[in-house]
Order: sequence, then C-alpha cells, then structure tokens
Amino acid sequence: MAYKSDGVADLQGFFADLVRCETRLYNALNDRLRERHGIVTSQFEFLRFLRQHPGSRVADLAAEFAIGVGATSKGADRLEKQGWIVRQTNPADRRSSLLALTDDGSQLLDAAETTFAAGLSELVEGALDQSMTAAAARALRQLRSALEHDQVGTPTG
Repeated sequence: MAYKSDGVADLQGFFADLVRCETRLYNALNDRLRERHGIVTSQFEFLRFLRQHPGSRVADLAAEFAIGVGATSKGADRLEKQGWIVRQTNPADRRSSLLALTDDGSQLLDAAETTFAAGLSELVEGALDQSMTAAAARALRQLRSALEHDQVGTPTG
C-alpha cells in the first residue's frame, strides 16, 4: 500500500492502481482471446461461470459480475447465437431460463482456458513474485467479500 508523506494510506492511489491494473490485464487477455479463439474476456468469463455453475440463470450471472440483467441477457443472447450456450426452461419457474454450455461452448472454453491461464501467468508472474501475488490475492478476496456482503456496487436493474 502506498502511503502519503504523513503516513496515511493513499487510498486514491490504491484505487487508481487497482483500476488501471485491472483494465490493462483485461485488455491484454481480451486481445489474446479474440485473436486465438474469436471471443472476448467477458464471454470467456460467462462461459467459465456457466461451467462452474451449471443451470444458472441470467440473474445469477448478473449478480456474479455485478452488471445489469439487461446487459447480461444480451451477452447470453450473443453466446446462444454463436451456439456456445443454450437456454432451457426452468422447471421451478417457467418465466426464467436455465443456461447451459453446449459441446461447442465447452470445447471453446477448454481451448480458451489454456490461452487465458498462460497469458495471466505471463503478465502477473512477470511482475510479482509468489508471495506478492498471494498477498494481493488475499487482500482483494477480503475486499471483494466485504463489498459483496454489504451489496456495495450492485446494479439496481
């Protein structure tokens, strides 16, 4: 954590560094995924979430990624149009659909995960040693948990 000359944590600097790192990592991984697999990072993340949470609804994706349901539904529409996911009737609530990976979506995700993992490893491990990465991961996990617990930044629609 950076500190000002008076010993107080520089939270504005922390925020700027956090956002700029996220943006640069996201953009770099986005470029690799697009070039090698024809998908972008948000699509990769949706597919990965659906593999880890089969039978999720659009609302579940929206909650996980703290984005609006409308944007999430449009993202799911694009994945469905490509044949990477299908919508299935929700037996517990016929007004909603459950999302599932198709075989093509699963194969795409398998290939994209290799690219994503290698790219992330190259970018992070090239700049931080293991202890720094572990400490950053712990700090961000704790911050995320607190924000999610208090529903900070949750979209209203």
